[in-house]
Amino acid sequence: MLSPDSCSLAPWIAPQNPYDLAQLQLVDSRLPPLAHAADGALRWLGTDDQGRDMLSAILYGLRTSVAVGLASTLCGLAIGVSLGLASAWFGGWFDALVMRLADLQLSFPSILIALVLLAVLGQGIDKIILALVAVQWAYYARTARATALVERRKEYIDAAVALALSNGRIIFRHLLPNCLPPLLVLATVQVAAAITLEATLSFLGLGLPITEPSLGLLISNGFNYLLSGHYWISFFPGIALLAAVVSINLVADRLHEVLNPRLRQ
Repeated sequence: MLSPDSCSLAPWIAPQNPYDLAQLQLVDSRLPPLAHAADGALRWLGTDDQGRDMLSAILYGLRTSVAVGLASTLCGLAIGVSLGLASAWFGGWFDALVMRLADLQLSFPSILIALVLLAVLGQGIDKIILALVAVQWAYYARTARATALVERRKEYIDAAVALALSNGRIIFRHLLPNCLPPLLVLATVQVAAAITLEATLSFLGLGLPITEPSLGLLISNGFNYLLSGHYWISFFPGIALLAAVVSINLVADRLHEVLNPRLRQ
């Protein structure tokens, strides 16, 4: 099974650089799985309409998808957690403002928000990361706020306030570490969600440009050839996307068990 670990080594383990035009031959177009190319190389998963080795294209596409998922999750986590903790600590109008913004964002489907943003911003890895951050931050903000509201009633917070520690030190040195377990589990799940959303947007032609490797673009490219019997062009990228998402969700389940004392018992 292809994993995020293996896709990070794509330039070293892939049989071909599928986005180097000098390595592509149209005579190798749409070769079936286990066929030999014109140079004698075995194409384990076949080739697409441009003669790209599907195994190599999948490895490069997974690398891009995982990078986009991790980058958007880390940025969204930083923004959402900061706003959620500050909202729980300061309360008042700031709490009301942040929560109403989060409610407004969560009231719309994630893909709709991403589509609107990408229609305005255009295509590109940086653009899609920005769109995914805008989709994700509210989940972290609400989770961080709910956890922080429970933690701020405990005695160690009262002791920190009695010592006249600054608000920033209390929030990030005392409150944040005790709010991390549910946030880490949520962030792991959101990595898989971001990968799926990026693939969906790229499939629709609004995500990454065609010059960038993407599982969504590979699936979209092969979709036009399904009726002609060339199933492997979209089938194997779809299986790779499914395997990556399932693997990350399994990691999230295991992380939840490790971080939850009740489940450990």
